[in-house]
Amino acid sequence: MSTPANLRAIDTVIVEEHVHFTLDELCRACRVEHDRVVVLVHEGVLEPAGGDQREWRFDGASLGRARLALRLIRDLELDVNGVALVLDLLEENAHLRAQLRQIGGR
Repeated sequence: MSTPANLRAIDTVIVEEHVHFTLDELCRACRVEHDRVVVLVHEGVLEPAGGDQREWRFDGASLGRARLALRLIRDLELDVNGVALVLDLLEENAHLRAQLRQIGGR
C-alpha cells in the first residue's frame, strides 16, 4: 500500500541541547558516513567540543543543524560553503525575528 503524496511523514526529532553525541552517534543519527560530518566540521558548519575526532562531542542542537545541512546539500545541491552561508543567514533571521517579537511585546 503506497502513501498518498499529501500524507508524507515528517522526520522530526527534538533533542535537548545538553545531550551530547559522539561522532559515531551523530553519524548514525544522520545516516551518513564519518567523512560527511568531518567535512561539515572542517568548514565550520558544525562545532564540536574536544580536540581530535575521537574526542569530539556534539550538543543536541548539532543534530538538527547537521540534518539541515545534509538536506541542503542533497536537495539544493549546495556545496559546504553555500550550506554554511545559508545556515548563518537562517540563524541571523531567527535572531532578528526574536528581537522583533521582543520589541513588539513591550
